[in-house]
Amino acid sequence: MNDDTKIPDPMDVEQNKVMAIFAYLVCLCIVPLVASKDSPYVSYHVNQGMVLLGCWVVCFVFSITPIGIIRFISYPLQLGLFLLMVLGIINAATGKMTPLPLIGGISIVK
Repeated sequence: MNDDTKIPDPMDVEQNKVMAIFAYLVCLCIVPLVASKDSPYVSYHVNQGMVLLGCWVVCFVFSITPIGIIRFISYPLQLGLFLLMVLGIINAATGKMTPLPLIGGISIVK
């Protein structure tokens, strides 16, 4: 087990697993914040999802810039963000509170 992994309340996980998964779906990441705001499990995954959303926005801006090298760099970044999204969904679905690589230490939602 990773040192950064938190142990969630099993009851909280069972009641809010779907909302935690929604936190990683870019367009739906706000829904769990409103629907399950009292759940530490959902709050943790909403934070990870919001950081991921911020990275997607930056990547989108890179992809529309007229500077070729920056646009070229955005494509592998998008693939990496997609893989982080899949990893986050897997963590939420299996009841884990493991930070995502590279962006897991950033906190937006308390």
